[in-house]
Amino acid sequence: MNNIKTSSAIRRRYRADGRFKVYCLAAVLFALLFLVFFFSDLMTRGWPALLQAEVQADIHYSEVVAEGRYRKAIDKSLRPLVSRGWLRTLPLYLEDHPQKMGSREELWVIASSAVDQYLKGHSSKLKLRHRKLVDKLKSEGRIKLAFNTGLFTRGDSKMPEIAGIRSAVVGTLYVLFLTMIFALPTGIMTAIYLEEFAPDNRFIRLIELNINNLAAIPSIMFGLLGLAIFINFFGVPRSSALAGGLTLALMTLPVVVISARAALKAIPDSIREGALGVGASPWQSIWHHVLPLAMPGIMTGSIIGLAQAMGETAPLIIVGMIAYIPDSPDGILDAATVLPAQIYTWAGEPMRAYAERTAAGILVLLAVLLSMNALAIGLRRHFERRW
Repeated sequence: MNNIKTSSAIRRRYRADGRFKVYCLAAVLFALLFLVFFFSDLMTRGWPALLQAEVQADIHYSEVVAEGRYRKAIDKSLRPLVSRGWLRTLPLYLEDHPQKMGSREELWVIASSAVDQYLKGHSSKLKLRHRKLVDKLKSEGRIKLAFNTGLFTRGDSKMPEIAGIRSAVVGTLYVLFLTMIFALPTGIMTAIYLEEFAPDNRFIRLIELNINNLAAIPSIMFGLLGLAIFINFFGVPRSSALAGGLTLALMTLPVVVISARAALKAIPDSIREGALGVGASPWQSIWHHVLPLAMPGIMTGSIIGLAQAMGETAPLIIVGMIAYIPDSPDGILDAATVLPAQIYTWAGEPMRAYAERTAAGILVLLAVLLSMNALAIGLRRHFERRW
């Protein structure tokens, strides 16, 4: 009788084990389906932003154009189809190329957002007579959808057809570089001291507790801290890359310290004891033996921390890096924005063309973040040593 009960209990446990495996597999499949849906939706929305409508037009470089009446540069019938943002660049172009004055040139120029959306099959505010003109030009091969290089070579604009991510990308590079040079050396040296030299007392334990807590607080709190310290107290220019870099360095610092300490702790004590046994000083044993062996783990944690900082928006909004920045910053004290903030700004615009650029910007940001995480994984696997 007891054997029967035991056998029945075993079967129940195996059935429960089988159900648990099914639940786990279902969870994995659900996550994969979500990722497939997420990326396919982004690709569907972002792909049209890589194409931009262009119109073939005869450009007349005249005195009135140089004086600012740029609409006079093209035929009257084509003016409603051409981007006003592109036409506004003609006076500046003539200043840089005075030899063009009085000449004519046939160019493929950027079409307006309404024409662009009409060619892509979306709802458009293009008038009926202009739609007929677009259809006629399309049949003649004088209007087309071309690869939108301007998305990567231009800055932000109030006109979606000429809006790009260049200024945001440059600002992101400045901020990421400043975050790296402020957070990494400070974080690594702090980790070395706490792990290798600090005494085990109440004060040091309090510091360790605060570092662990700082890694878990909301990122917007670091924005308030950066606003209070760097902008209001030290006078760092608001909206500058320096303000953003210092703020993100504060946010990244606890992550670097924790990951660096974990990497140092993973090194066996026999390495330290062997170095000390042959006459090395404690610092020499750390610098020449422990730190090189821990560096792969430190680099992995640092790259992941920088990738996390690159995707942050909330602290940068607090320090003013959500401003409208059409031109790329020339230095760390110039007004700048970053790619996440640019995406946030475009997401709030009502025009569909901005929605396309929002999805394209997210794809660019995801590609960079995934590349940084892949780099961290590759470094860890390449240099990892098991003890």
